[in-house]
Amino acid sequence: MSAAESPKIDDAQAGGDRAAMARALYRFRQSALSIVGAAIVLMLLALVVVAPWIAPHPEHAAGGFAMGARFAPPSAQAWFGTNELGQDVLSLVLIGGRVSLLSGVAVVLAATLVGTLVGATAGYAGGLIDDALMRFTDLWLTLPGLILAMALAAALGPGVANMIFAIAVAWWPGYARLVRGETLARREDAYVQAARALGAGPLRIVGRHILPNIVSPIIVKMSLDVGFAILTVASLGFVGIGVKPPTPEWGSLLSNARGYLPDFWWTAIFPGLAIFLAVFGFNLLGDGLRDVLDPRARR
Repeated sequence: MSAAESPKIDDAQAGGDRAAMARALYRFRQSALSIVGAAIVLMLLALVVVAPWIAPHPEHAAGGFAMGARFAPPSAQAWFGTNELGQDVLSLVLIGGRVSLLSGVAVVLAATLVGTLVGATAGYAGGLIDDALMRFTDLWLTLPGLILAMALAAALGPGVANMIFAIAVAWWPGYARLVRGETLARREDAYVQAARALGAGPLRIVGRHILPNIVSPIIVKMSLDVGFAILTVASLGFVGIGVKPPTPEWGSLLSNARGYLPDFWWTAIFPGLAIFLAVFGFNLLGDGLRDVLDPRARR
């Protein structure tokens, strides 16, 4: 490939990428489902980012308590009421959302990175490399994801980093299979053949020509998976193998509150509503993005 030809190809592809992005943004604005999901997700992310500054009692998230105010019902003084230690439930839900939401996002990002690397390598290389990588992936898929995550988290011990690692280890095979299938479908396309004929190497072909053209289904899967990752994080917290106390997390808040139902319902209902809203928002966003980015879904 000559020095004069390479910039022309790159400029043409960059122009096509910008046009495709503009069309996707236009379709996104036309989808009420996408807008509602994005609004919920952005609201939740904004709340958890500023949580330490807007929480009424941030010291309660660090282990502080007020026994004189235990089990106070929702009121103007405590919008979400207080728990068995007199801790403000609103403060715990807001600050606990930092662990739940950001851990869910981190799990999906880590799983996507590993799965994309494995899937793209298998799909483009083919042959024995493809067989070896995909048989290993299939073997990993035979293990129940939640059980595997629980076992790894219990073995590694409590902690946010250990929890993210344990769930991501169980999550990556789905991305590997998706990326491998998309890579197989794209590697014989005309633009890939042209790049190969002009002397482009495998890394450039995969990174510059194949991956940008299969990013839409990856984004859709990521947006759908964040909600389920948040649910998995809450599940680990609920059974007591998530974060270390006294750090609040939605699942651990639910676990602590289950013994006080139904009399002190507010200690469980508000963490549960937070989990529901997060999963609902990401599912709405994922469904909307699938309608916008997946041509097969639009047909």
